[in-house]
Amino acid sequence: MGRIGFSCLFPASWHFSLSSQVLPRLLTPSFRQLLFIGLVLCLIGLLYLLLVAVNTHTSWTGEENPFHRHLARVTDLDATDTSNPNLNYGLVVDCGSSGSRVFVYCWPRHNGNPRELLDIRQMRDQHRKPVVMKIKPGIAELAKTPEKASDYIDPLLSFAAQHIPKQKHQETPLYILCTAGMRILPESQQEAILEDLRTDIPVHFNFLFSDSHVEVISGKQEGVYAWIGINFVLGRFNHVDNDGEAVVEVNVPGTDHQEALMRKRTAGVLDMGGVSTQIAYEVPKTVSFASPQQEEVAKNLLAEFNLGCDAHVTDHVYRVYVSTFLGFGGNAARQRYEENLIRNAAARNKLLGEHVGETAESPLLDPCLPTDLLDEIGPSTQRLHLRGTGDFDECRRILQPFLNRTNDTQTSLSGIYQPAIDYSNSQFYGFSEFYYCMEDVLRMGGDYNASKYARAAKGYCATQWKTLKERFDSGLYASHADFHRLKYQCFKSAWMYEVLHTGFSFPTNYKNLKTALLVYDKEVQWTLGAILYRTRFLPLRDIPQESLKGAHSHWRHSFSFVNNHYLFPACFFIVLLSIILYLLRLRRIHRRVAQRYTPSSVPWLEEGLASPSLPINL
Repeated sequence: MGRIGFSCLFPASWHFSLSSQVLPRLLTPSFRQLLFIGLVLCLIGLLYLLLVAVNTHTSWTGEENPFHRHLARVTDLDATDTSNPNLNYGLVVDCGSSGSRVFVYCWPRHNGNPRELLDIRQMRDQHRKPVVMKIKPGIAELAKTPEKASDYIDPLLSFAAQHIPKQKHQETPLYILCTAGMRILPESQQEAILEDLRTDIPVHFNFLFSDSHVEVISGKQEGVYAWIGINFVLGRFNHVDNDGEAVVEVNVPGTDHQEALMRKRTAGVLDMGGVSTQIAYEVPKTVSFASPQQEEVAKNLLAEFNLGCDAHVTDHVYRVYVSTFLGFGGNAARQRYEENLIRNAAARNKLLGEHVGETAESPLLDPCLPTDLLDEIGPSTQRLHLRGTGDFDECRRILQPFLNRTNDTQTSLSGIYQPAIDYSNSQFYGFSEFYYCMEDVLRMGGDYNASKYARAAKGYCATQWKTLKERFDSGLYASHADFHRLKYQCFKSAWMYEVLHTGFSFPTNYKNLKTALLVYDKEVQWTLGAILYRTRFLPLRDIPQESLKGAHSHWRHSFSFVNNHYLFPACFFIVLLSIILYLLRLRRIHRRVAQRYTPSSVPWLEEGLASPSLPINL
């Protein structure tokens, strides 16, 4: 039986032949069959194109979807993939007063958009835990033996070095930043410790480290870094897409023109610890001063900086007010209050010849303690016995003089300058004592409502101490609430209220304060803001070409997308069309052959003769 050979359009190794009985079925498909095959292939092509469009919709412009980036930064709890060659690392050592901690951060390669910041995240080990290590005591304890500073810091850096791929060490920046404990040392002792670190660390470690990478930072710097870290986690520095979030009008500092810029509203930060209270917030408008003296003071409280990598782009230029108030933390305020009680009681007893507070039988009444709570304060030579009356309003009134307010305009605690806050278009987060006062026993942490908070605090203060202890023993309060919290909750509730509304002048109807312990279930350290600020120029390594493209960069990215991602589908459809046309042509050729060699015209089929060769030119 005759066979037809196929060798055109295919490599020689693909040569094959079909019998004349099978050939008609292959070469004579019906129109419906051709249409069905074409539709199936078109559907496959469209599905491929859809997948490509979805997966690369954002990457072709050189930008990621900001919402997805924000979620990734917030919920990324997976172990860091250290085998990824495009991952970069950075170290920050926080040398605090009670100890030192090393934080390891990582970030993928910059996406090429000079208007976006690095996507920095905290590194996580194979157990998905943050790569952090802490040692005690604080580095300030080495004031008399500064030559041991590098030995002190060595365990932290060795720990970090084990988690970072060795080939990445030389490009991993290391920053050693010292805070409160070192600030109180004489400058000569500070410098001796820092010099030992600058000299010895490069000998033992191959990190990217220079003399400027180790320093004692001011309280202002620490506050700015904390503000940067919190707003970064909240996604407030992403100006590519506002996502329907609130915006503010900003007069960009440092620019000659006064043209206003609309961008995302940042969040202010309130933080009350045991010793100090701090406030930090963006000042979007150009500030004015009541006097030259006030202007001079303000220079030390206002920080102007650019978080972006391009000094000529003002998208990330911020003016932030930061002020720290020593002695205004919850515990320090209580100590000042008790010292005042002791002085006043001694003076009053001496003047009137009384003995109030000298014995438990004649205690001094304290409105800032829960009802009928008995307490003793002061040194052994000046013991003062107290009994709580639980009067929240009276406690607030007594505490107001401790705020040291003045009659000067635009001032807060201790008469310190404070720029005006647009309370109608602002948001603040309250941390530490602002959260503990609301949540530990009042169980109302979160959105702050002054009237509800005052009502709950008033009820707590007025409750009998015996009842409060029974509730505590029954586990009705937060798990981390202790006896100290129970005892001084009334005082701290009143102190927080007065600091917020009298000290910082927040109106009692202010609705945009959120008290929190964590931001998106993560403790945000000021070290995150520090590395974000100090590595702000690193994206320049990844975007030198983008900066040269100028105004035409957008259409070049678009053209690149067409070249890279639409080229294959276009070729696919061209090949599909060619195959269909080719099959139709084969069909016509077969029909001509069939008509030429009908049974009546080929007697050799009937005679059983050998079939001649059938040449077919394709």
